[in-house]
Amino acid sequence: MSRTFHSLKFFNYRLWFIGALVANVGTWMQRVAQSWLVLTVLTDNDGSAVGMVIGLQFLPVLLFSPYAGVLADRLPLRKLLITTQVLLGVLAGALGAIVLGGVAELWHVYVFAFLLGVIAAFDAPARQTFVGEMVPQDSLPNAVALNSTSFNIARLIGPAVAGFLIAAVGTGWVFVINAVTFAATIASLALMRRNELHPLPHSPRGRGQVREGIAYVRGRSDIMVIMLVVSVVGAMGLNFQLTSAVMATEVFGKGAEEYGILGSVLAIGSLTGALIAARRRHPRVRIVIAAAFAFGVVSGLMAIAPTWELYVLSCVLVGWTSLTMMTSANATVQMTTEPGMRGRVMSLYMMVFLGTTPVGSPVVGWIADTWGARWSVGAGAIASVLVAVVAAVWVGRSWRVEISYSLRRRPYLVISGPTERYAVEMAEEAAAAQVEERA
Repeated sequence: MSRTFHSLKFFNYRLWFIGALVANVGTWMQRVAQSWLVLTVLTDNDGSAVGMVIGLQFLPVLLFSPYAGVLADRLPLRKLLITTQVLLGVLAGALGAIVLGGVAELWHVYVFAFLLGVIAAFDAPARQTFVGEMVPQDSLPNAVALNSTSFNIARLIGPAVAGFLIAAVGTGWVFVINAVTFAATIASLALMRRNELHPLPHSPRGRGQVREGIAYVRGRSDIMVIMLVVSVVGAMGLNFQLTSAVMATEVFGKGAEEYGILGSVLAIGSLTGALIAARRRHPRVRIVIAAAFAFGVVSGLMAIAPTWELYVLSCVLVGWTSLTMMTSANATVQMTTEPGMRGRVMSLYMMVFLGTTPVGSPVVGWIADTWGARWSVGAGAIASVLVAVVAAVWVGRSWRVEISYSLRRRPYLVISGPTERYAVEMAEEAAAAQVEERA
């Protein structure tokens, strides 16, 4: 099996990959249907209302993630995930029933968005950490990247299917179908071979575990830099549910089908980035920063795209750069965190990454209503470039990163930082040990 799909050789991970793919398709269908329901049925193209729904959906991540991380470090992850998947399916089905019953109002969507966010807040750190139980440590970067591949294959399929279903049968049935898809993940978890799992160390019940996780992160400047970058980009730049909707409807005058296809085009670039990341053995902080900068540049080009065709084309590059940043950040944090702390650290990572959306989405929605749809994309582009530049300058000075290049011989670009210096030190110590043995 090629390096790209290396982790699929493990039976449990294959089950997980297939089940998650089905469930992710349903999740993307629901996201599109939810935004479309609010934008065109429950309001008159109110971008702020869409931003509020998205914000309420991610607000629980900001509120509950630290405690969710403690549970992920303390409880059996497989059972915890089965519970969260059942609850997510029940909530999606209930929202579908309300919409099909013709009694849905905007406040209903607000409530369900918040409740779904509460369950998702406890699901996310468990889901991220559970990858480490299905594959050996050296396969973790590949498994994380393949998780993103599954997510983005679903992102490629889900929005387009949702667009056609919305036009054909309405948003209510989309929510019901999403509820059914969670059965795939539940089945994959139930059928796993428990003797082939690699259980991570569990933390005993005790006081101060949240503070312990925060202190650990504060003592890791590499994780702090990653969190800074992804929080800013996540808050201002990754509001595709909102920005795609307002750009499609207000700037280019498109309908549900084109809006759904737009999400799929974004996924083409994301899927490409995920497959490239799956071949990368050693994620780096520098890749996170470079990808954030590139994302800001291509987002700026997207904001000024004069035609629908150029806007759609720019979505491919936006998807690729954003996914490269997210996958590199996720894998770097997981690979460099102590196993007994991984649930809490990943919960804090998800909190600053997804939890900043409640702050960013209403702001981006206000920008769309006040200054126009193009500025809702442009604001994210500017913020992403600025945070990448600030992070790069700080890393260069604090970690003594040296960059050299040559146009005449390979490698054309050489970057020397803490990782490279550590590798050289280890190689020198190994060589010295060999000399001593021979002597």
